[in-house]
Amino acid sequence: MTNSPEYIPGLAGVPAARTSVCYLDGDIGKLQYRGYPIEALSEHCTFEEVSYLLLNGALPNRSELNAFEAALRAEREVDAPLFALLKTLPAEGHPMDALMTAVSALGMFNPGDHVNDAEYRRLTALRLIAKMPTIVAAWHRIRRGEAPIAPKDELSHAANFLYMLDGKEPSKTAERVFDVALILHAEHSMNASTFSGRVTGSTLANPHAAIAAAVGTLSGSLHGGANERVLVMLREIEDGSREGTRRWAEGRLNNKEKIMGFGHREYKVKDPRAVILQKLAVSLFDELGPTPIYDTALALEEVMEELVGAKGIYPNVDFYSGIVYERLDIPVDLFTPIFAISRVSGWLAHLLEQLEDNRIFRPNQIWTGEEDRSLTPIDERA
Repeated sequence: MTNSPEYIPGLAGVPAARTSVCYLDGDIGKLQYRGYPIEALSEHCTFEEVSYLLLNGALPNRSELNAFEAALRAEREVDAPLFALLKTLPAEGHPMDALMTAVSALGMFNPGDHVNDAEYRRLTALRLIAKMPTIVAAWHRIRRGEAPIAPKDELSHAANFLYMLDGKEPSKTAERVFDVALILHAEHSMNASTFSGRVTGSTLANPHAAIAAAVGTLSGSLHGGANERVLVMLREIEDGSREGTRRWAEGRLNNKEKIMGFGHREYKVKDPRAVILQKLAVSLFDELGPTPIYDTALALEEVMEELVGAKGIYPNVDFYSGIVYERLDIPVDLFTPIFAISRVSGWLAHLLEQLEDNRIFRPNQIWTGEEDRSLTPIDERA
């Protein structure tokens, strides 16, 4: 066909929105939320502060943060009928499917007019941020035949989630490491799940539907499931010495097999989130003891820099996040749901931005089939 527009697989590099939520320059490893460097946010702020920033465009003062934290704590509880719904799901199902189901159902428990009612939008954002950790922790216990643990008001967002998993309050180090992990995953520009949420939101579907769509997109192994696969991959390296790791990596690369946790569509340098998380991992290991898999990861990073560093392939955030979560005794199949309970703040920020000057997404396509085909009656078809 003549005058056909250029086809760009995956819409790579195609602008889909104007935004002030997140700035990313992958060539130099710059990541900023609302203009604030991720390094400063992770060092000086809590996840609650960062969520407030993403939703409102400015960091809170002390009284604003206190009010925001109190509002989140007030929304942590989940209605009993929702727990009853979770109990009907197959215990062997993936937690991401349970989360997507529950988030969608939340919209039925909390209906409202998100298009015209700003207060409903505010409350919905609070509810989703506050309740998603409760849902994930409850599902983890329900599938094991255990009763959900009620949230504890005096705990932070990060500490409360870890507490709801097993009833044990985390140490200050574990709490801080997990809190920063949530900050690092809270937002990352126009990724697949954010785009999915904005597309759904652009139809004026309710916010729960938009977040459920984003959760579903995140569940894919090419997006949110990478940190699970990093651990599986690291355990495949039987000889974790530098020489043994190099032989393993060369074999994978020669066979054109992907090495999980390395490379990112946006970054040509080491993911700044991986740099931060790696430092936190060391502090966690100092308290809880080291793990052999971390030594293997360090050896692999060194080897990969030699082998493919010149191509701009470096560790991304998934490379170290799974190692940290495992040291916190978090089950592997909860890694991606944790990604979701963090990223929901970013998804909501984009959704609110989408609704400010909304236009439904309606991309075009490039036709590759036949035209004007003649229809043969069914009895005459070969």
